[in-house]
Amino acid sequence: MGRGTRQGPRQAGRARPHPRRGRPRSRPVHHGPRRRLPHPQERSGELIMQLGLIGLGKMGGNMRERIRRAGHTVIGYDRNPEVSDVKSLAELVEKLDAPRNVWVMVPAGTATQTVVDELGDLLEPGDTVIDGGNSRWTDDEKHAAALAIKGIGFVDAGVSGGVWGLQNGYALMVGGDKEHVERLHPIFEALKPEGPYGYVHAGRVGAGHFSKMVHNGIEYAMMQAYAEGWELLEKVHSVENVREVFRSWQEGTVIRSWLLDLAVNALDEDEHLHKLRGYAEDSGEGRWTVEAAIDNAVPLPAITASLFARFASRQDDSPQMKMIAALRNQFGGHAVETKG
Repeated sequence: MGRGTRQGPRQAGRARPHPRRGRPRSRPVHHGPRRRLPHPQERSGELIMQLGLIGLGKMGGNMRERIRRAGHTVIGYDRNPEVSDVKSLAELVEKLDAPRNVWVMVPAGTATQTVVDELGDLLEPGDTVIDGGNSRWTDDEKHAAALAIKGIGFVDAGVSGGVWGLQNGYALMVGGDKEHVERLHPIFEALKPEGPYGYVHAGRVGAGHFSKMVHNGIEYAMMQAYAEGWELLEKVHSVENVREVFRSWQEGTVIRSWLLDLAVNALDEDEHLHKLRGYAEDSGEGRWTVEAAIDNAVPLPAITASLFARFASRQDDSPQMKMIAALRNQFGGHAVETKG
């Protein structure tokens, strides 16, 4: 499937023409007696869809809003009743017309596994589950196989955009069978940025999350490069305005990027980053990227070094450096610093 395709196949009872102009339309769901949502009405223009969305945190909540602004019907479920449209997963499934599409946006691992298992019991043949979290691609293969036994489709979607996605759109890297992916085309179109790019059907199940994993590995290396350059500029006394040097790179340079723009934002808020501690967690995808590189004998020196730099950031007093200091003292009598 090509990028930025504006039209997916029409599904009986699911998709109807709809204009993407004018005031966004949404259909709020009220608590009360269970009812079936009416089928979408005929409208001219793009197709309209129903979607169940599980997980309404920072990204999930904004995704619900962006999809609704495009005119689609979204029923969201979250454990937090203040943001949830329904009281349970069972109620969410009940309110969707078949064939149902349910997007899972919860943390990778146990949380995703639990939701997928429960959906496997609640959904019917012909329905589709979309995992839009940061799951490992090998988990996608297991989930797809388990759901396929019940006649339920599975699509994995790597989603990038963070807290800016509501305004700017979300980049989508999707994996799954063509039939399942094309059915969800109107939803992907609603989420992606305006224009021809920002969405790709990367391949079979697992390809979406694998692509997103590599994206995050590249992100690690890019951030590390900006950080190293910033530290060197701060260290040299002849450079008197590091923040403005970074700002000057935003236009016309080879290294301009959105990450650079965000770095300038951070320096505008705290010019020398004195308010922050030099400690950085990792989401897990950097590790998976390095592991995949080992499995495929692909050298990733920059991404690997950036991951290890994060590990080093968590050590206030490095055990490795203690051993190196001790060895230098043993073989060369080099001075060491002792704890006072």
